Amino acid sequence: MSYNPFSLEGKKILVTGASSGIGRTTAIECSKMGATVYITARNEARLKETFDSLDRSFAQDHQMILAELSNENGIAALVDALPALEGVSLNAGIVKTLPVKFINNDDLSEVLNVNMIGPVLLTQRLLKKKKLSKGSSVVFTSSIGGVMISTIGNTMYGISKGGLNAFMKGFALEMAKSGIRGNSVNPGLVSTNILAAGTISDDQLKENVSKYPLGRLGKPEDIAHAIIYLLSDASSWVTGHTLVVDGGVILK
Repeated sequence: MSYNPFSLEGKKILVTGASSGIGRTTAIECSKMGATVYITARNEARLKETFDSLDRSFAQDHQMILAELSNENGIAALVDALPALEGVSLNAGIVKTLPVKFINNDDLSEVLNVNMIGPVLLTQRLLKKKKLSKGSSVVFTSSIGGVMISTIGNTMYGISKGGLNAFMKGFALEMAKSGIRGNSVNPGLVSTNILAAGTISDDQLKENVSKYPLGRLGKPEDIAHAIIYLLSDASSWVTGHTLVVDGGVILK
């Protein structure tokens, strides 16, 4: 590969939530940039689709590891199966839309476990087991929701992403002396399977698009490329940073 500060050649990268959406696209794009990619999710069939789509021009020894990251046993099994890593992209996430007055313990616990507690405990375990190499980069896929803006019905999601961002900053500060970086990518609304699931109507979708100065929703590739920047040596002096990738929506 010719000179490219954004190259991931020679790096081992873990990508969670790799069975769909931002996680799948990030895994594929990382492989195109030369990384050896370790992908994980809990849906074997969809994870296999991602695995079969990985680029093998630079690295042939990619691996897929089924894991349930909402419990500590699943996290421990995943970490034990990994080599020392140069990068981690944490993408697992769910959305549950409820007005505040209908929030309940079960739904709140599920959202927090997947979106915040799982990534926190996975990061802790990677550190404890010395699976993060010096100079490695951990990138948390967060959101503008709950960090920069709030929307009706998305309070639980906002809580989880706000907490994830707070953890990222603490992690980055604590690990700086060890040469390990932590940053977050904070997308606006992205066209993923979450939208395809029918959680919003066509009229709501058109209204949402009209709020974006660049005139469209994000694509998974938009977020994956931001993640690659933070995983690469091009961002070697960047840590504790919240990188907003939102088509300009928070300008309004």
